[in-house]
Amino acid sequence: MAYESNLDTRSFEAGVDLSAKQYHFVSISSDGQIDPTGDGAAAVGVLQNAPATVGDAAAVATAGTTKIAFGGTVAAGAAVASDAAGKAVVAATGDQILGIAAIGGASGEIGSIVFEPRGTAA
Repeated sequence: MAYESNLDTRSFEAGVDLSAKQYHFVSISSDGQIDPTGDGAAAVGVLQNAPATVGDAAAVATAGTTKIAFGGTVAAGAAVASDAAGKAVVAATGDQILGIAAIGGASGEIGSIVFEPRGTAA
């Protein structure tokens, strides 16, 4: 069962409708608002709520163990990155490593990761 622990959560403004993006990676865009993270890109954290309107408060876990939506099969202990939808997948060469899976799972499932950006996967 997925879990959360020791979350450091901060509030940002949603840049788009994020109602379907709870537990996805998010990034700060050039306008200072939160948008879904792109494929292999760096993230500020994991969205904890589901704001539906631009400008709504977006609660983002920027540290700790958080729930995450998987975009592929991920084993516990694997380094994870973002796919094009902001879901966690196994980090590939050139991807920004965003954390380590604490509880793995299959595509479409909710697991847990320790959000801990570590640089680029080799």
